[in-house]
Amino acid sequence: MATDVNGKFALRVNDDDVLVFSFIGMKPLEVNVKGQTHLNVELESASEALDEVMVVAYGTAKKSSFTGSAAVVDSKTIEKRQVSNITNALSGSVAGVQVMTSANGGQPGSTAKIRVRGTGSLAAGNTPLYIVDGIPYDGDLSSINTADIESTTVLKDAASNALYGARGANGVVLITTKKGSIGKAVVNVDAKWGSNSRAVPKYDVLTSPATYLETAYLAMYNSQIDAGKSPEYANAYANRYMTTNSNGGVGYQIYTLPSGESLIGMDGKLNPNAVLGYSDGTYYYQPDDWYHELFDSGNLRQEYNVNISGASDKLNYYMSAGYLDDSGIIAGSGFTRYTGRIKVDYQVKDWLKIGTNMAYTNYDMQSPASQDSGAGSSSANLFYIANYIAPIYPMYARHADQSIMVDNNGFTVYDFGDGTVGGNFKRTWMSGSNPASMVGLDKRQYLADVLGGRWYATADIWKGLKFSYNLGIDLDNTRYSRLYNAYYGQYSKVGGIVYAGATRTRGINQQELLTYTKQFGHHNIDVLIGHENYEYQYKYLNGSKEKLFNPTTVEINNAIKNPSISSYTNNYSTEGWLARAQYDYDGKYIISASYRRDASSRFAKDNRWGNFGSLGGAWVLSKENFLANSRAVDFLKFKVSYGIQGNDNLLYSSGYVNYYPYQDQFDISENNGEFATSMSYKGNKDITWETSYSFNTGFDFNLFGNKLNGSVEYFNRKTTDMLYYMPVSVSNGYSEYPKNIGSMRNYGVEIDLNSDVVNNSNVRWNIYANATFMKNKLLELAPELDGELISGSTIYREGESIYQYYLRKYAGVDDQGQALYYVEDAAGNIETTPEWNKATRYATGDMLPTVYGGFGTTLSVYGIDFSVSCAYQLGGRVYDSGYASLMHNGSSSSAGQNWHKDILKAWSSTNTNSNIPQLNSTATYANASSDRFLISSNYLDLTNITLGYTLPKSWLSKMNISNLRIYFSADNVALWAKRKGLDPRQSHSSVNAMRYSPVRTISGGIKLTF
Repeated sequence: MATDVNGKFALRVNDDDVLVFSFIGMKPLEVNVKGQTHLNVELESASEALDEVMVVAYGTAKKSSFTGSAAVVDSKTIEKRQVSNITNALSGSVAGVQVMTSANGGQPGSTAKIRVRGTGSLAAGNTPLYIVDGIPYDGDLSSINTADIESTTVLKDAASNALYGARGANGVVLITTKKGSIGKAVVNVDAKWGSNSRAVPKYDVLTSPATYLETAYLAMYNSQIDAGKSPEYANAYANRYMTTNSNGGVGYQIYTLPSGESLIGMDGKLNPNAVLGYSDGTYYYQPDDWYHELFDSGNLRQEYNVNISGASDKLNYYMSAGYLDDSGIIAGSGFTRYTGRIKVDYQVKDWLKIGTNMAYTNYDMQSPASQDSGAGSSSANLFYIANYIAPIYPMYARHADQSIMVDNNGFTVYDFGDGTVGGNFKRTWMSGSNPASMVGLDKRQYLADVLGGRWYATADIWKGLKFSYNLGIDLDNTRYSRLYNAYYGQYSKVGGIVYAGATRTRGINQQELLTYTKQFGHHNIDVLIGHENYEYQYKYLNGSKEKLFNPTTVEINNAIKNPSISSYTNNYSTEGWLARAQYDYDGKYIISASYRRDASSRFAKDNRWGNFGSLGGAWVLSKENFLANSRAVDFLKFKVSYGIQGNDNLLYSSGYVNYYPYQDQFDISENNGEFATSMSYKGNKDITWETSYSFNTGFDFNLFGNKLNGSVEYFNRKTTDMLYYMPVSVSNGYSEYPKNIGSMRNYGVEIDLNSDVVNNSNVRWNIYANATFMKNKLLELAPELDGELISGSTIYREGESIYQYYLRKYAGVDDQGQALYYVEDAAGNIETTPEWNKATRYATGDMLPTVYGGFGTTLSVYGIDFSVSCAYQLGGRVYDSGYASLMHNGSSSSAGQNWHKDILKAWSSTNTNSNIPQLNSTATYANASSDRFLISSNYLDLTNITLGYTLPKSWLSKMNISNLRIYFSADNVALWAKRKGLDPRQSHSSVNAMRYSPVRTISGGIKLTF
């Protein structure tokens, strides 16, 4: 019997009773009452089975009646991730979405590459459109505080994103910020402290100086033996050239030897009398561990967030402030951010509602000037040097007494390996560079002020007819500075160089939307008609000078020689007319259609407008009589859609966009006081929209009393009139021009599962998993290409995947350990040849993974919560260029570069079963590019572990605290791949060790709610 006791209910039950609590729209909850006198019961939404409202294009929709494909990542999932950018929090969370590391990798503040259902274009942009609170977003994603995000919705098919027309072809990511809830004001305080360290180790390289020198000796020794010389001659030859810069020598002496003795004996081993460390009377030479010296492992990461929110019947408000200090794993790198946001919705009249959402961010991104994303395999790239340098070289310059040198300015003196700074020896590999010095003395900084504003007004005109005006403005003012120091390195010869510049981006988006919703008995209609226009402007200014007066001041007026300055402005605009209509009968049969006509300023007037749209339908089978009484099926919906979208974002191979690709463009210069012009870009007035045709079908379901929910979908996306830069003979006066060249298809299956294994008042256990099986096929190329386009090592061939290389095929080694490659004659006969340049090039076949996705679990037991999330990839291959570089032959061009430990397994007279070529410093093609360096791209990424404890509310009531949670979190915990040092998340084609390494973050924190 239940009675009302001071507003609460008392229920007389037996000790062994089990109570079942249920409520419309909530998941039922079973509670064992044994030993309990009071119960606090909180029900969880059963939104999968009922009508959860989700954010979609230009509004919201009931999940049960949505005909498209979308996935929602809620704030609870986002809050677990310690990231400065929302893109890094999506890894493994959404079926069909793949997160890959960017060119800057783990640099704090960098944005990851997001691909929704694969790569849909050869050269046009493949990045999804980001929408923040209903308006396309043009700011830096790192400027958005993830603590302010309520949910992130990924729209994956045309039925869900065709209304975005030209900008939604690669998927749409809707970011919705938090707002208040009805009731008293709520204050949340969240603070966390931790450290960053390198998440991906270097390759398994040689670490012993002795082993390295013995291996270098062997390469030189074998070169002479193979040339017909005697063992004695070969031994003397290798010892003679070992400390020189020619014939495979490493250039340095780091061992002290007894007078008259050689470094390496006839047995190929280091002289047992050799002592590590050598002095020439002025300098002392000993190897340093560059890797551990350069990478900091305990850099502090701290983050603080405060927000206040609340709501009444007329007013809803949310205010927040945040601070993030995210240190990098190398000196001089990091990301510091201050954020503030205020979001207010106000019901002015019964018929009028207005709102504003203002956000301001100030951030400071620091990165060594040597770490430009394009540094690649150069002496300027710290990661390249640290990962590949041999374990024999000094990093520091030392006096003869072994003490590290300090110059007159108090700076540590580093050995540059060129005989000018730090010693008399000259490195064979990367002479004249030392990134440790440059990291300490060079500077690169981005200082940004980012302002985002969203305003709206919605007027109820008449019985379901509403008009909305939305305005969004994004401003990003960034000051960029870079200094190459005047003390050491290649730029010291000109007294240092200073660069300073500024960029300003401005995006203005306006929407006028008219909606009508009406219910006639079991009939429901929802109609949208609208207009949208968008204007984007990018301004660039940059200047530089040489020879600094004060070597530490990063200002152009601080230098005096060779001034250089440049500036330009790019403008881009689109305009669209849009319409959407949806009808459903009793929430059972749903039909939706959308149409958008878009214009882009990137095309000539005759080709500027494009027509896009979609048609979708859904059938909620669980509302039919034959399933109405099913105990297994709570909700089951079949859906199907087809749509057309456009893409105008043609990119260079470097990733930059030309905003006027239809126009011929010229550089202006001076010639004897007059103007001179030269063509810099060949335009094409005939280019037009790249168009995607997307088909999607599948089932959404909720089964077994809401124990299992998820979806299974099939998608097929065909892209036609693909934008590409067509290569032509340079005799034309240009080497390429833009053109629409062909078509491509991405197709596959997505599976998304989520299960509440246990759900009661004390224990909640959830498991989720998702998988995406995807294939790619190039359907057609421009007729003049004759079915095939070869770009470097990449081959595009009709009927095959674009994810394949065009490589020589490795055939192992001959009986002398020489590398062999397959060659095919005109008649199709296949033989082997040691001459790589004459070998036949073969398509490698599809290297795309068979399946990728994520899985994880969350467990909550008596206030303790624990969660684990992972991402994975299976069935693909990737070209491991990092490993290939470490399997070099020891020639003069690669001497001084480290080796992978696999080189110790190379063919020799005592190891004839090896398929690794014999080490020989004169072997031209020993590690030439071939399918030998293709490797499985399978990986398992442990993305996050979180452990927390929420104190009982009875402990907190006297302190006016409504909730207190203490937690521990680790991100980028571990990566398991086929080879140590390999990071398959970089690309579907080729990976290396030249990027800023991904960062592991381990933190502890406390969250208070008042």
